[in-house]
Amino acid sequence: MKALTISGSLRENVGKKDAKMHRREAKVPCVLYGGEDQVHFVATEKDFKKLIFTPEIFIVNLQINGKAYNAILQDIQYHPVTDSILHIDFMQIFDEKPVIISVPVNFTGVAPGVLKGGKLIRKIRKLKIKALPQYLPDDIVVDISELNIAGTIKVGDLVRENIQFLDPLSSVVVTIQSTRGAAGEDEAGAEAKPAAGAPKAKAKK
Repeated sequence: MKALTISGSLRENVGKKDAKMHRREAKVPCVLYGGEDQVHFVATEKDFKKLIFTPEIFIVNLQINGKAYNAILQDIQYHPVTDSILHIDFMQIFDEKPVIISVPVNFTGVAPGVLKGGKLIRKIRKLKIKALPQYLPDDIVVDISELNIAGTIKVGDLVRENIQFLDPLSSVVVTIQSTRGAAGEDEAGAEAKPAAGAPKAKAKK
């Protein structure tokens, strides 16, 4: 998983008045959870752009007053009108402790069902996984090269070493939906034709 370094400084005071002061200075009040003590700090708002405005997942190396912490983004609050960042929560991670995180799903290969005219339907955009930090992937890549019309790939079909999937195993990740122009539909239409001499159905007006 990609890593990103963000530098911050400890907050001398914790409260609404102090938080407003930092926001006026274009800084974001943050809290780091998960360690022995909570760490309250601030960092420059522009330093979070690469972390927030991207679908990619990062392990964040927080440099705070000379100390380093590895963490993941836990929660973020925005101003309801300006969309500026009001507050960010981070969760500290440790090499020996599993991490629960949601990662994006990407696909590889060309599905035979799509070549036959079917429509690829993505049911899940992100999957919740549990793994040690060193095994956290940037994404979960799903091979659709054998997926035909009406075929599905479920969470239970995915197997990754050192990764545990936490979504229900029966949840559909991707499926190929039949369309009127799909090859399977043409075959079904041929079977549905009336036998020779049979009366034709009247068209509805």
